[in-house]
Amino acid sequence: MKPKQIGVLFLIVAGVLVAGLFLISRGENSKDENSNVKGQSQVIENVTPEKAYNLIQDNKENDDFVILDLRTPDEYAGGHIEDATNLDYYSDTFRDELENLEKSKTYLIHCQSGRRSTVVLETMKNLGFKKVYNMTSGIAGWQADGLSTVK
Repeated sequence: MKPKQIGVLFLIVAGVLVAGLFLISRGENSKDENSNVKGQSQVIENVTPEKAYNLIQDNKENDDFVILDLRTPDEYAGGHIEDATNLDYYSDTFRDELENLEKSKTYLIHCQSGRRSTVVLETMKNLGFKKVYNMTSGIAGWQADGLSTVK
């Protein structure tokens, strides 16, 4: 090989190495599935009614733990988990109300069967909420497991 060809080959290999290192470093610094914008780890998890009950018991004295009932006011009035806050999924102001919640608190969300809360779980994840637990079987699963509600 001529010296000129060796120089060109060296530049090509060096360029490939630099590009590879750049791509690797970008992958290490990118936001992963369980990180929010600030780089803090998120907990976004589906839970059973039993696990939801245990979370509630473990957080009885925790002011930063919020139970969000995503059903309509009529559904909520028919029976809800004690201390749950009603945030109507079908309300025109739902998205604004959700965005105004404190993202650093821990939320247990549920609806009637899990359909609405599954959508909201993804929304809360994308909005940067720190800890959100979704009771996938909803209040129906809660009651099927014999857990109590209040009116």
